[in-house]
Amino acid sequence: MGQGMSKRDYYEVLGVERTVGEAELKSAFRKIAMEHHPDRNPDNPASEEIFKEAAEAYEVLSNAEKRARYDRMGHAGLGGSGGGSYTADFGNMADIFSEIFGDFFGTRNRGPARGADLRMELGIRFEEAAFGKQTEIKVPKTRACTACAGTGSQSKKRQTCQQCGGSGHIQYRQGFFSLSRPCPLCQGRGVFAKDACTSCKGEGVEPHEATLSLSIPPGVDNGTRLRLQGEGAPSGEGGPPGDLYVFLRVEEHPLFIREGNDILCELPISIVQAALGTELDVPTLDGRVKMKIPEGTQTGTVFRLRGKGVPRRGSQSRGDQHVRVILETPTRLSSKQRELLTQFAAEGGEDVNPQSRSFFQKVKDLFDKS
Repeated sequence: MGQGMSKRDYYEVLGVERTVGEAELKSAFRKIAMEHHPDRNPDNPASEEIFKEAAEAYEVLSNAEKRARYDRMGHAGLGGSGGGSYTADFGNMADIFSEIFGDFFGTRNRGPARGADLRMELGIRFEEAAFGKQTEIKVPKTRACTACAGTGSQSKKRQTCQQCGGSGHIQYRQGFFSLSRPCPLCQGRGVFAKDACTSCKGEGVEPHEATLSLSIPPGVDNGTRLRLQGEGAPSGEGGPPGDLYVFLRVEEHPLFIREGNDILCELPISIVQAALGTELDVPTLDGRVKMKIPEGTQTGTVFRLRGKGVPRRGSQSRGDQHVRVILETPTRLSSKQRELLTQFAAEGGEDVNPQSRSFFQKVKDLFDKS
């Protein structure tokens, strides 16, 4: 706000009615502040002025006593004249900003940082994905250095960091806010070792391969993510460890294709079996089962075996198995077989190769016309 300019009405600044409630007032200020905060508009003085104006209006209207004085006397009631010389004490507004924005602008001291999350892939068989499995996995991690007991010091003694006073964070001001960042001297630990351990170079940790138990539930699929809480990387600042995420990679099956909780397989049958009907052994996830092939079955016919698919996650039910029959045409016929098939065709009044003759006739007719 430039000198000599009269201040706008605070309610007008925030775009609210004079009867506005606390929640609506806070929402209106948050909307303006999110758009015009100086950190988001570093090279825009106009935005900074809008932010300051809105912050000043909110500081007054969010305080019951100041709002009452303002409602009675306007800007003059806050210690100024008609033009108004009141300026909000932004340094004392950190708590207000923290309440409204949480950690958005870094106004809250979050304490020791959480360790990083880790990710790994695990290959499993088709049947293991369907029915689940209890297994063990080996994960490269870190643990407290055995040479220095995790202190990072050869003497196993650490000193309180003088720069941050052991808090691990340095407080500093940026514009209107009081912010914090990890101490650069102790890397956010709050302590440091003068005589660094030669084994871990003062880090306090060493490589370690951990063996973890993993429960794979029934019905998982390719890409399913399993979370092992607290099995990620350690914090390094005294905070909680991260999590480990295991992504499953399901191997292809030589017979089955999965479609959701259903599975599909193809079953080759002979022309005689299709024509006369039969009963065949069909492979399933539970082993072989008998399936009846009716007389006159055509190639591509799909049969359903109920409840022979993949278990549904969190349920006792299962999908189905769909069996598509494919007729296999014999490629090598003995003279006797050829004779019998020719006789079979003749008995049915069937031309031995009607489709081929029709095709070649169409070709002949096409070229005869050209």
